[in-house]
Amino acid sequence: MYSRAELTAHLRDLGVGEGETLLVQSSVKAVGPVDGGSATIVAALRAALGPAGTLVAYTATPENSDTSPLDRAATAGLAPAALRRYRATMPAFDRARTPASRTMGRLAEEIRTTPRAVRSDHPQTSFAAVGPAAERLMAGHDLRSHLGERSPTHRLYREGARVLLVSVPWTCCTVFHLAEYWQPEQVQQHYGCVIRDGRGLRQWVHFDALRLEVRHFEEMARSVIGECAGLVRGRLGDADCFLLPIAETVDLATKWLLNRKS
Repeated sequence: MYSRAELTAHLRDLGVGEGETLLVQSSVKAVGPVDGGSATIVAALRAALGPAGTLVAYTATPENSDTSPLDRAATAGLAPAALRRYRATMPAFDRARTPASRTMGRLAEEIRTTPRAVRSDHPQTSFAAVGPAAERLMAGHDLRSHLGERSPTHRLYREGARVLLVSVPWTCCTVFHLAEYWQPEQVQQHYGCVIRDGRGLRQWVHFDALRLEVRHFEEMARSVIGECAGLVRGRLGDADCFLLPIAETVDLATKWLLNRKS
């Protein structure tokens, strides 16, 4: 069973440094048996980053959307009356209280609920962070910029942050999406979600924004891995890991998408 000290040593062997900003997307189960579970993994990450470092998680909530793939799967074949009942019981997003989706993994929720963590306010694609840069990174997450230039994704890019993928598929590498916002040809999509307004009442919000894709991620990732000079491979507990600089990763993804369309 892994201790906090052992996991911290693994992170330092990977090259996680004190004072940096780190986005983590992780399978807790893949890390193996950990004394204290996900809380110990977060403690190890924060120990490796030190007091000057900032830890970030993607805390998205597709369960509150009527336009997400998760919603389409859940409502397929429902009769109109059943669909209305389903919509009436969908959880409304509340930045302070709504848990990260289970599809994000247990570690995302552990980071969100860490004391003094700050969460961005996008009702579908929020992030949470804990550390000195948390307020700045999470401020002003524009509704029409899920993962674009007016979101924490771009601030992580500008910050020189890195992303640590702990035994998760490339389709879960959220920062790849930033490259889609820098393409000359963009397709818009109509989105909808239910939120809690300032009075605590349920309210539906619909808006148009960039259509986000994941179907090309696997092919794109193979190219990025081959070219990314800053990529580091290693292990956290039993899990295989990739540590990547976000700016270099997104720049390579941007180039790959442009070449693919030319």
